[in-house]
Amino acid sequence: MPSPELGVRALFFDVFGTLVDWRTSVARESELILGTLGFELDWLAFADAWRGEYQPGMEEVRAGRLPFSKLDVLHRANLVRMAPRFGLDNLSDEVLDDLTLVWHRLDAWPEVPAALTRLKARFRIAPVSNGNISLMVDLARRNGLPWDAILGAEIAGDYKPKPRVYLAACAALDLAPSQCMMVAAHSNDLAAAAAQGLRTGHIARPNEHGPGTGETSPSIEVDVAGRDLADLATKLGL
Repeated sequence: MPSPELGVRALFFDVFGTLVDWRTSVARESELILGTLGFELDWLAFADAWRGEYQPGMEEVRAGRLPFSKLDVLHRANLVRMAPRFGLDNLSDEVLDDLTLVWHRLDAWPEVPAALTRLKARFRIAPVSNGNISLMVDLARRNGLPWDAILGAEIAGDYKPKPRVYLAACAALDLAPSQCMMVAAHSNDLAAAAAQGLRTGHIARPNEHGPGTGETSPSIEVDVAGRDLADLATKLGL
């Protein structure tokens, strides 16, 4: 049944940072690969630097300077670009490929799987992420995320916050934007979704980039805000 107050029938979720802890997961998985090869790095700094290339890499696609490529392709190119800063100038293609896949092995924030299961009882639920479909499938299987569909950049052929990403997700479920809610821990993502007519739900991730570095509350007006995903589910009546 739809949310009685808002008329929402589907919830769309940002994933990196919102549902999964990319920072400590990338640091841990990178250490498993590179530590075995004898490298000793500041692994959290390595994860931060890699993530720091995320938006610039996608902007090349959004601006039309590069054709659309799956995020796995961009993650690998970003890795090649930033690795020399850590003395990793001559990694083999095999190691680069292995490292790229660490983004498929991120851990969900603790409350996420159970909260998604609660929300699925009333709403259609799907990621609307910049991550490619195989990446989203692997994260779902690893963490028990009970998606009804996997939507986002790959079906739209572009990256958030471009309007077509949000609108393609609505169209895929044959819903109007007003019947869909974007849920994210990033106010800029929610602002872009709201500009296309979607409802908005914010969840706090105060430690996304390290202690005290994430959003504790939205910087824009949203339809609902929660301390975490479980709190958001309660505020949506579940």
